Amino acid sequence: MAGSLKGRRVALIGGAGFIGHNLALDLTGHGAEVHIIDSLQVNNLGAFSNGSGDASKRLYMQLIYERLNALREINVPLHVVDARDYQVLSRCLSDIQPDTIVQLAAIAHANRANKDPFSTFDHSFRTLENALDCARGQDRHFIYFSSSMVYGNFEGDAVSEDRHCDPMGIYGALKYGGEKLVIAYNQVFGLPYTIVRPSALYGERCVSRRVGQAFIENALRGISLTVNGDGTDALDFTYIGDLVQAVRLCIEKPEARNQIFNTTYGAAKSLNQMIDIMRASFPGIEVKYQARDALMPERGTLSVDKARTLLGYAPQFPLETGFVRYIDWYKGLAKSHPEYFRQS
Repeated sequence: MAGSLKGRRVALIGGAGFIGHNLALDLTGHGAEVHIIDSLQVNNLGAFSNGSGDASKRLYMQLIYERLNALREINVPLHVVDARDYQVLSRCLSDIQPDTIVQLAAIAHANRANKDPFSTFDHSFRTLENALDCARGQDRHFIYFSSSMVYGNFEGDAVSEDRHCDPMGIYGALKYGGEKLVIAYNQVFGLPYTIVRPSALYGERCVSRRVGQAFIENALRGISLTVNGDGTDALDFTYIGDLVQAVRLCIEKPEARNQIFNTTYGAAKSLNQMIDIMRASFPGIEVKYQARDALMPERGTLSVDKARTLLGYAPQFPLETGFVRYIDWYKGLAKSHPEYFRQS
């Protein structure tokens, strides 16, 4: 409900990204005073600003400007700070004096992490250590964005938070290491924490080119869809609105303290099922299948029973609803900016 976070001051480190700006819009609407700390370099302005001749880069610049304009319209302060710089981050957080710190700064793509481990460590682990050290001893609630990738290969009908973690690759290993570091700061310094594990996110103004985004952009450009594997891989696709609800509840509810939550829709769908939704909106699209990435774990449904019980979490967007909404938004974007969707 509106005003449920009135008086709460929240700092989003890495908050100008896809998740962060959507979270800022929601939290502000519920009465929180939100501050964004971001260098605007990772998957943001700095990454796409030299793409004047590339339609995709120009599209992503447009989406990033839309993010920043939306934040400006509701007066969310943006502190352009590199979270890898401990002294600068410390001074910034000291000025803000947040009640809650949400750690979003990270390399957000598993393939990219495996190709560039140094940068991934620098932007994902070093930023986390700096943020934790700035938070300790300040009676602040620390929320860490982990990933469903920490589980490795899924087993059974639905994976719950108490399942043994066995991550594969650089991305999953660093996320799991981050969880252990957050818990260690609680053990040593008493820092209250919440760890969230999202999965297969999609939604408006994402520039990470996740699978659903790639499908829609290719279809709008008249290019075939490419699937890694035979399309039977199932993911717990989660619309951004459901994730934002879950994180807001983690901030609101004392029951979230020192807990780990799956923050997904809670029902896996296969890539072929996603393609069926695509075909309903783009009749005649061509689909090509290629070899599956050996470093991508076998995934599926994450149980959200714990979040439902402790937080009152109630996801609203199954793939059949959320993805259609996303497609319609992209079609509107293509209508207003056709220049971004012409084949090169």
